[in-house]
Amino acid sequence: MDQAQTSVEGLDDVLGGGFERGRVFLLEGQPGAGKTTIATQFLIAGAEAGERGLYITLSETESEFRSSARAHGWDLSGIEVFELVPPESLMDEEQQQSLLYSSDLELGEATKRIFEIFESVKPHRVVLDSLSEIRLLAQGSLRYRRQILSLKHYFARQSATVLLLDDLTSELSDKTVHSIAHGVIRLEEVAPEYGAERRRLRVVKYRGRRFRGGFHDFKIVTGGVRVFPRLVSAEHKAGFTRNVLPSGTPELDTLLGGGVDRGSSVLILGPAGTGKSLLTLTFVQSAINRGERAAMFVFDEEIGLLFERAKGLGIDLQAMVESDRLVIEQVDAAELTPGEFSERVRRCVETYRAQSVVIDSLNGYQAAMTGEHALVLHMHELLQYLNRKGATTFLTVAQHGLVGDMKSPVDVTYLADTVVLLRYFEAAGRVRRAISVIKKRTGAHEETIREYRIGSRGITLGEPLTNFQGVLRGVPTLVGSGAALLRAEDA
Repeated sequence: MDQAQTSVEGLDDVLGGGFERGRVFLLEGQPGAGKTTIATQFLIAGAEAGERGLYITLSETESEFRSSARAHGWDLSGIEVFELVPPESLMDEEQQQSLLYSSDLELGEATKRIFEIFESVKPHRVVLDSLSEIRLLAQGSLRYRRQILSLKHYFARQSATVLLLDDLTSELSDKTVHSIAHGVIRLEEVAPEYGAERRRLRVVKYRGRRFRGGFHDFKIVTGGVRVFPRLVSAEHKAGFTRNVLPSGTPELDTLLGGGVDRGSSVLILGPAGTGKSLLTLTFVQSAINRGERAAMFVFDEEIGLLFERAKGLGIDLQAMVESDRLVIEQVDAAELTPGEFSERVRRCVETYRAQSVVIDSLNGYQAAMTGEHALVLHMHELLQYLNRKGATTFLTVAQHGLVGDMKSPVDVTYLADTVVLLRYFEAAGRVRRAISVIKKRTGAHEETIREYRIGSRGITLGEPLTNFQGVLRGVPTLVGSGAALLRAEDA
């Protein structure tokens, strides 16, 4: 079926191809939600395809409309702009006080002028901005419905694809146009307590069409609107060999039962400073040494500081980036929507061909979400997508506390295939670190607890702490005759 595409990045995917030609659609949202921007891109897409476009504005002047288009760098060639203003006689004070003046005359005049400009231009695509003005002229739900029906039947006879804009300034219970329109798209804008505004859209209705349901994040940038379709992992599947990937550290591989499986997810839990980021860098370096590509999304640390810190541990991230083997993106949770983040991850996997993905950390990622429930659902789809594409994912979560009972801001342990636990413990008058694998879905793993140390050679693991009990609680007791602890020179 021939579709009238919108040229709005991501929107045609949500709509299942675009707008069905010869139908009337409703685009609704509060002022500033992005209705006019999307409508203009819809007309520009038609003009580029050789179709005539008509923009009828009842609330915005033609000068304002063209000024907004110039700000986006748009060429309005092939688009007729018609500013529908009340006749001068209806604006005259004496006429307004006359008994002959009525909303009937004004509504009829507005409709007549719409039909006249349509007959003159004979457009393929039409935008009417906005319905709130017609609703005011109608002064009643019944007359308003009849007016919209008459417009719909008129446009249908002309085989025009029409986009009606509604700024929702009337009663929210008025769903008159919903039942008349062939499809309805709702735009929403949310202002968080801190950070930039968040925008999302939802296809409320589309007769006879399979569309992508649910909310989809979008943003307005110079050049138009970008929509980020909701990620559905079931739509993505790639064939790959699920082999075991070593970390490059023999003791760590022993702890992990040989390494981690390709296409699996690894969650690294631990308090601040235990080396979660370093552990992920160990796997990144191993992947690049195998000739693969990797991607890192850093929420909590400034990239320059991360580069310097990694260099002191013998890992040259700058060289990896310059060799086009590693892409690192700094993520600002206050500015980035979850939908846009998923789009960035997809681009790294599908375009850049990254086979290892690091998200550091989920604490920062949670700040971009509206709540824990939304984070878990979003992470489920993202991890399933990455697993199906054969990408190995490494996630870090900073737990609250330093020793004793630890609490995580969000529990996603059941989503991960492998869970690695990092802990501080005190022994022989020093604060030490311990590592253990508490879960691995894809195979056997070592059940011991090992001490590890971070030094100029990266991460160094010691022998299993078989002579201690209570290491994970932070205050162990010696139960054997000897303590197999790492010495300072082992770092």
